[in-house]
This record gives sequence, structure tokens and C-alpha cells, in this order.
Amino acid sequence: MDFNRRKVVIIGSAHPLRGGLATYNERLAKEYIGQGNEVVIYTFSLQYPGFLFPGKTQYSSEPAPAGIPIKIKINSINPFNWIRTGREIRKLRPDLVVVKFWIPFMAPCLGTICRIIRKNKKTKVVCIVDNLIPHEKRPGDTMFVRYWVKSVDGFIAMSRSVLEDIKRVQEKSSKPKPSLFSPHPLYDNFGDPVSKSEAKARLKLDPAYSYLLFFGFIRDYKGLDLLLKAFADERLRAFPLKLLVAGEFYTDSKPYYDLLHELKLEEHVIMSNDFIPDSSVGDYFCAADLVVQPYKSATQSGVTQIAYHFNKPMIITDVGGLAEFVPHEKVGYVVNSSEKEIADAILRFYKEDKESEFSANAAIEKQKYSWKKMTEAIDQITN
Repeated sequence: MDFNRRKVVIIGSAHPLRGGLATYNERLAKEYIGQGNEVVIYTFSLQYPGFLFPGKTQYSSEPAPAGIPIKIKINSINPFNWIRTGREIRKLRPDLVVVKFWIPFMAPCLGTICRIIRKNKKTKVVCIVDNLIPHEKRPGDTMFVRYWVKSVDGFIAMSRSVLEDIKRVQEKSSKPKPSLFSPHPLYDNFGDPVSKSEAKARLKLDPAYSYLLFFGFIRDYKGLDLLLKAFADERLRAFPLKLLVAGEFYTDSKPYYDLLHELKLEEHVIMSNDFIPDSSVGDYFCAADLVVQPYKSATQSGVTQIAYHFNKPMIITDVGGLAEFVPHEKVGYVVNSSEKEIADAILRFYKEDKESEFSANAAIEKQKYSWKKMTEAIDQITN
């Protein structure tokens, strides 16, 4: 008998759901399986009601990840389902349950399931927190967050700003739960890098141009408007340069297209606004010289960890925890959320020919962000 083999349950988004949350949970499951554990993901049969989901579809068109058991069980708005699911996992008596938390809306569902699981007096429940305080606030957020923090045994924050949020929410508690910082691991599951010319050819991009990349779901707090205004800077027209915006709108697209027209950028910006499937993600990053994250608010970003996988330089804004992960003038530039500073950084990157230097530094820097370090942090919380 292998006494080191553990039974691990991951609760959260997974195939057939799509997006960064599903990618994260599936990659974490792969790490635990690789360490010799018995692993299953419990995912949602209904994650969001249709009227609350801002995108085109919640579901992936790609095949399920090989070798990862996934149970499609959880209905986020059905309390009877929460009770059934909690009891089912409680009876499994797993050694460890890991739950991703990203939005207060999920607190009643996930919090109830976790409270039921912990009644077996065996299972430890650890929460990996994307955001505790949401970027886009709604009524009831505070009440839901307080319910959630009492449902688990401890927290992993993937940025120091989120760690401070966790401590702040618990500061009046007589028995605060342990929490620690462990950075977002590398998204290394999008394939190996390919040459820039091959990636451009796959995406049918003009090889005569260089490309900046804005990647991911488009929400107002991510600052695409700032980047468009920065990219309109006349100094950048001296370069054969285009901006590639790759990601689905999770907000009204009209103001952004109006801005494109107002700034006369239609010929300089490529809007690729369908959901980007996992099989194509690598092509977008490999085609680009530079990844720009012009966020107005943030905690951490999975986009950073995809960029690191492909050794891509970055321009990021100094908000939330973003600057913790991109050393200024080493892997890229850290700037204020200002269109002029973003434009200045882009101009400097090309005038000083920084791509090779920053890419080499990214290849070194990314070694900090292993999945093994994340599982070790989870173990530290439970011991």
C-alpha cells in the first residue's frame, strides 16, 4: 500500500466548461495525478444562469483533457443540489479538497458544499483565491464573502494584494483561518513555442508587421481603451506595427469599436473577438513581440503566466499584484495606468530593441512559478 497516495478532490470549473478557471483546475489536477494521488474534479452542470453570463457560451468545443476524471455535478443556484453534492464528497472522505474562489456569487453554493464536506472531521478544505473582493461590485458581496471564509480550513492567495484582502476580511474573527501567498503557477499546457513566422502564418497575419498582443476576456477594468489610445500615438506609426486584440467581449463592445473609429485605428488593430480555444492560444503569443496588460485594477493575471511560458516580454500597469510578477526593465516595463506611459513603454521597447534581452530574462524568471510549489503551499496550510 502506498501510504503517500492521497485522495484529492478539486471543486470548480473544468471541461466541458471553458476559460482560465477550467484551465487552472485541470492543470492542478494533472500535477496531483503526477505526484501519484487519486484525483477527481467536481465541476458545474450549471455554472452561471444565462442572464448572468456575459459571453457567447460557457462551453468548450475542444475534447476533454485526457486522464483527468471529471464529474459534472454542481448546480450553482440549486440548494438541494449543494446538499447532495456535499454529502457525496463527504462520503468519499478525501484527504484534501481544493476549491478555486473568484466571485462572491459562488459563495452560497461552494460554501454550503464545503461546510457539509468538513463534517466528516477528516477532509481538509483549502481555497485558492483569485479575487476575494471583486473588481465589479454587486449588492450582497460582503455578506457572501463572510459566509465563504468560514467554510474552509485555509487560503492560498496568488498575489500579496489578495493576501491582504483575506486578512482584512478576517481581522475581526476570533479564529482567523491560516493564509499564505503562493504565486500563480505557469500555464505550461498550451503547447511548445513555435517560430514567430509559423505562428503568423497559422493566424493568417501579414508577416511584414510586428505585433503587440492584448489577450483574454475583455472587461472594462482591463483597460483596453487605454491601450487603444496609447496605440494611436503618432510616434508608433514609424514602425510596421499592429495591435492584436484576442479575446471575447464580456462587456459592451460598441464603445471600443467607436473608439477604434474615432482614433482612425481600423487599419492598425486586428480585433479577434471570438473565444480563443486552447489549441490556438500558443499561436497568438508566439506571433507577438510583446504582451500588454493595461489593467485599471487587478489582483494577478493568468495572462502573465501564459506569456512567461512562451518567454514573452510584457508591459503591465502597476495595479493590484501585477507588478509582483514582472520585474521592471528586466522582463518588461511596469507603468502607471496612463495612455502616455503605455505608449512611451512600447516606443522604448522597439527603439532600444529589447525583445531578445527581455525574452531571455523571462526564460529565467519563469522558473519561480512551478505547480509543485503550489501543491507544497497547499500542504503547508493543511499541516
